[in-house]
Order: sequence, then structure tokens, then C-alpha cells
Amino acid sequence: MKKLVYSILFLIITTSCKEVQKEEITIQTAVAPTIITKTAKARIDCVLQNFVKSGNIAGVSALIFENEKEVYYNAFGYADIKANKPMERNTIVQIYSMTKPITGTALMTLFEEGKFKLDDPISKYIPEFENMTVYTGVDQNNKVRTEPLQREISIRDITRHTAGFPNRSDIPGLSTLMQDADALNRENTLTQMAEKMGKTPLWFQPGTQWEYGPSVDVQALLVERISGIPYANYVQKFVLEPLKMNETRYYIPEKDRDRFAKLYIREAEGKLVQDSVTYSNYTEHWPLTRGGSGLTSTLDNYMRFAQMLVHEGSLDNVQILKPETVQLMATNQLADSIKERSWLPSKGEVGFGIDFAVRVAPPKTPEENNGVVGEFYWDGAASTLFWVDPVNKLTAVLFVQLFPYDQINLHKEFRDAVYGPYPF
Repeated sequence: MKKLVYSILFLIITTSCKEVQKEEITIQTAVAPTIITKTAKARIDCVLQNFVKSGNIAGVSALIFENEKEVYYNAFGYADIKANKPMERNTIVQIYSMTKPITGTALMTLFEEGKFKLDDPISKYIPEFENMTVYTGVDQNNKVRTEPLQREISIRDITRHTAGFPNRSDIPGLSTLMQDADALNRENTLTQMAEKMGKTPLWFQPGTQWEYGPSVDVQALLVERISGIPYANYVQKFVLEPLKMNETRYYIPEKDRDRFAKLYIREAEGKLVQDSVTYSNYTEHWPLTRGGSGLTSTLDNYMRFAQMLVHEGSLDNVQILKPETVQLMATNQLADSIKERSWLPSKGEVGFGIDFAVRVAPPKTPEENNGVVGEFYWDGAASTLFWVDPVNKLTAVLFVQLFPYDQINLHKEFRDAVYGPYPF
């Protein structure tokens, strides 16, 4: 067997978690080195504890698997400060956009059945999106001007966020139309959502820019239309139940609400205020079952999803997707010609696959997020995070309930703690 050479850094952690002594040695080995060593565990503990001690998060938990084994779990701080309830392994959290990869998985089960092609126009299945127009600005009376589509929105567009749906509050004229349509109001059904979105001009021509938005909510309706099954039922039957993700839900029953973490808004350094708005999203039944947000989960439940992905579509002898489908989802779908990519470059050296960011190059500077080429991942508005590292067979899930989205560099420091400070 051919032996590979790896340079391994042994790090001694000090109280700051960042001041390290490096002793570099070279080991001849036939396999990649273990990532989550005792030193890495100490690093992770130190980083997460310090965020809680600083008062910038109420509580945090993390779970990591490597080579099919659990190699790290810990939790710090509180799921509910006022009730003095600690963050625990079975704490339920709002995962927001970490719903998206689950929706993408549901959609791709239909792709495997040959029910659609990625370059099909979405109007083939959702006629509410026929005859759309594209925003070109406003006239002297502040009336929105439009032009015809150069091509229709494709299914590929809604899986990689190049559809053109507006998602900002500062587009003259268009943002007002979007807000008036109120397509994502939780009282809407998915069909009513599409009717309202279909009457609102696109912001740009499909396939020309990357702009995060409601594309994955459209995927949920696409699943519903193609399968003939309500989206919430389909994802439950074909993704969540087979993976035994029985605590990944839109609605939290009364018996489990004592485990539902509070969400906190960081108003200043060390100052947290409990959110009072989002709780009822999950304790009442609403017509809108979004594909892009809306699920709650636990660490172990979401880790089962991540483990299915690192095992190329299967877990515990249950196949959700074929290996080639997972590989397709984890492959960058953004052409070099798509130059305008909103805030995606802030994620580091990434492109975008099918409902995942995909790392295409190693970090170029110490300020960038750590990670391994081939990794695919996503996060959520309440600062949750997960990733799949196929090279090291490593999956990580980080749960916290913090608004605004990670302004404290939590994700960066957690990644550095896992892989070791740059360079690694």
C-alpha cells in the first residue's frame, strides 16, 4: 500500500484558545490523520465556553462524527436563561435555512425517478410562473419598468439561487411590489405563494446572478406538484421518517415544548434579549410549509441527515439518494460567467451546488473560514451550522439560537477549533 505523508501540528491550548505552541513533525501513514484529537476536543470546548462566558450567546451545543463514530459532543450555557434551563443534547432549536438541504434532498428523490430534468422550466410544473417579466428600473413616476424573459427560470436555477426572485428591501419600486405581494406570509398555501410570486417581476434575468432568496420555497411546491402529495407529507414520508428524524418538524407538540430553546437577539457586546416573535411559528399549525425555512430539529436528528450525506445517500441500510445524486448536489453549479454573487464570497472559497455551498479551494488567508476542498454545507439565520467533509469522513452540527446571524465570528472560531488554526 502506498504511504502518504502528512504534516501534523500538535497544538497545546492555553486559556485564550488562540495562543498555541506548535510542534511540527512528519508521520508516515497510509491513511489521513485523525482530525478530532484530544487537542482538538480541548480547543472546541475552550472556544464554545468562551462564547458563553462573554455573554454573546446564551447556549451552544456541538456534535461531530468522524469515520462513522461520534468523536465529540458537548453543550454549554442555557437554552432558556430565565428558566435556568441548560442547553442539552435533546434541546430543540429553530434551524431556519438548514431546512433547505432537506428540501433539496426531497426534490432529488423525484429527480432520481426521472420525474423532471434540472434544466426543465419550472413553469412546466408550476404554471403560475409562466409569462414572468424582469425588472429594469423605475420611470420618472417611480413606476416599475420591465422587460421580457431571455429564458425561463429552470429547476437548476431554483436549486442554486440564480432564479432572479427579489429578496431585498432596497430595490426601488420592486421591493415595494414584493412586500405588497407578501408571498411568504405563513397564512398562504404554497400555491398562493406561487401565485403572488408569479405576479411580481424578477430582479434579474435567470442564470445571470447569484442571489439568495425564496427559491427553495418554490422547490417545496415543485415537490408537491410533481408527486401529487402535500410537501410536508412528502418530506416526512421519503426523507425524515426513513432517517428516523422524528424530531425534525414544522410543529412542536405540547409535550416537547419544554425542550424548545429560546432565541436571543444580541443587541451589543454581552447583551442578549429574548426574542418574542418567532415562538408561535412552531407551536401552531400554519398553511405555509416552506422549503427554505420552518423546521426545528435536535443535534442527533440533524446529524442523521449529515451522516446520510457523508455515506453518499444511505444510512443504516436505508437509501435516500444514490451516490451519484449526492455527488451532483455537492458539485458547484455556478458557471464562472456568474460574477455577481451577493454575499456568497464572504463564505470563503465556495461555489454553490444543489442547496449547499460547496468549497472549491482552500482558504487563502487566515481570516477565511477553515475547511477542506470538497466540503459542502449550509447554515441558518439563528446562527446554526452544519457541514459534510467527505475527505475526512467528518460531519459537524453546531446549534445556537442567536440573532442577528453570526456577527461574533462563532462559525469561524468553531471551524478553526475543529481543524486547527490556519494554516492546517
